[in-house]
Amino acid sequence: MERYQGKSVFGGIAIGCLRLHRKDEQQVTRKKVEEPAREKERFLAARDTAVEQLQGLYEKALKEVGESNAAIFEIHQMMLADDDYLDSVTNIIEGQGVNAEYAVAVTSENFSNMFASMDDEYMKARAADVKDISERVIAVLSGQQDGLLQSDEPCIIVADDLAPSETVQMDKEKVLAFVTVHGSVNSHTAILARTMGIPALIGTSLDLDAGLNGRQAVVDGNAGYLYVDPDEETMERMMDLRREEEERKKLLLELKNKESVTLDGKHVMTYANIGDMKDLALVLENGAEGIGLFRSEFIYLESQTFPTEEEQFKIYKTVAETMAGKRVIIRTLDIGADKQCDYFELAKEDNPAMGLRAIRICLTRPEIFKTQLRALFRASAYGKIAVMYPMITSVSEVKKIQEIVAEVKRELTEEKISYGQVEQGIMIETPAAAMISDLLAKEVDFFSIGTNDLTQYLLAIDRQNQTLDDFYDSHHPAVLRMIKLTVENAHKEGIWCGICGELGADLSLTRQFLAMGVDELSVSPGRILPIRKIIRETDTTAL
Repeated sequence: MERYQGKSVFGGIAIGCLRLHRKDEQQVTRKKVEEPAREKERFLAARDTAVEQLQGLYEKALKEVGESNAAIFEIHQMMLADDDYLDSVTNIIEGQGVNAEYAVAVTSENFSNMFASMDDEYMKARAADVKDISERVIAVLSGQQDGLLQSDEPCIIVADDLAPSETVQMDKEKVLAFVTVHGSVNSHTAILARTMGIPALIGTSLDLDAGLNGRQAVVDGNAGYLYVDPDEETMERMMDLRREEEERKKLLLELKNKESVTLDGKHVMTYANIGDMKDLALVLENGAEGIGLFRSEFIYLESQTFPTEEEQFKIYKTVAETMAGKRVIIRTLDIGADKQCDYFELAKEDNPAMGLRAIRICLTRPEIFKTQLRALFRASAYGKIAVMYPMITSVSEVKKIQEIVAEVKRELTEEKISYGQVEQGIMIETPAAAMISDLLAKEVDFFSIGTNDLTQYLLAIDRQNQTLDDFYDSHHPAVLRMIKLTVENAHKEGIWCGICGELGADLSLTRQFLAMGVDELSVSPGRILPIRKIIRETDTTAL
């Protein structure tokens, strides 16, 4: 038996045969051509075919993993239409009189190196995207088949790395799990794997030349291990774990329509985080009591220009109506940092995570902010909508927000447009906001703690930099103390306080959060029932 350790992307136990997936080597050689114009036509035709393939992947991902996760394939299509990329390829073909494959490969190398050398983490991530689209075009030019070969039997995919396009093309019924040597827990592929619910490991110390293909294996996505040719004892233990997991799933389904109430009668709101309307089915399927975080920025990220008031209103109205009177907390646009929209025309920043983002954009460009607020307040007439403002650092910011909100309400009243009673809350995701949460609590109806950014700012660690994974400690005492302080200050002023960051879904901390008095946990839909189970089994008086 051989055991390999990796980083878990998604938990679960998978048992089956390994199937090694290697990208075609794509040995590109430089060849002189007699007719550069004809070679240019070959390239453009291959580019068009690649765009068609990506559109097919987008439509498949849209059905399986939702709009926000499918957006990467729209980005790839746009990259293949980028003038700089196209000019580079055609200039190499025409200027050097060489074959299209070589021109694409050189452009890929030049552009990916350029992106990789940038300081901006978002732009660095584009290096992998350039390579992905270029490999696709080269594959079309050389007549290679697109995507993973189909397997007749369910198997565990093993690869050096997997591009998002490869992950989406997997037949979920035939893929038990995937294991890669490289990759990041924050990569598009990792996000897709979590959404698709496929057990997965990355960063696994495998030798892909060690004859792995066809061998029996077990992926323990919970502990982060791959067992190749497991011995009898290990196999029995893994099968027992898998049976226990299946039983837990059955038990959890029984909790779908139960209340999240502790043994001593404390009700904790179990809400869902979503990115777009496609996620609503999962919210209802998992029995969420409401939506604790609707990431409205995806409406902007998925648009080619500023979404209109009417476009936004229709989306918010649909969500409010679908949730049928349950609270829907919509976060105002959180553009900036790693979420960039070209049409915002934001200046390049040396440190975008601490730059012009979120509420800072709203307060410096109030015309954009007012458009969204009008849509939100109009939609509040159709359900229980609450509004939440991100990246707050001061009371003065909240006062400015209140002035703009009052202006919007005045306008709607004058126009005889009805709106409901809208709760106003803020995210506590900066150390400054946590430290003055006693003052901020006097101004708003609720707090929601964004643990992702709070941890990043407290520890001075870029949460998207995988080289710092060993230093990034979301359980750091400073983080937990900040959460406790915020909850206490909220309760002193009679408002409720929840958690909507990734830490809210950490089952190892659920009881600790209950002991702190956290009123709400908002997590991805699939984590609601496991959290509800812990809540219902806990007596907070004994904590």
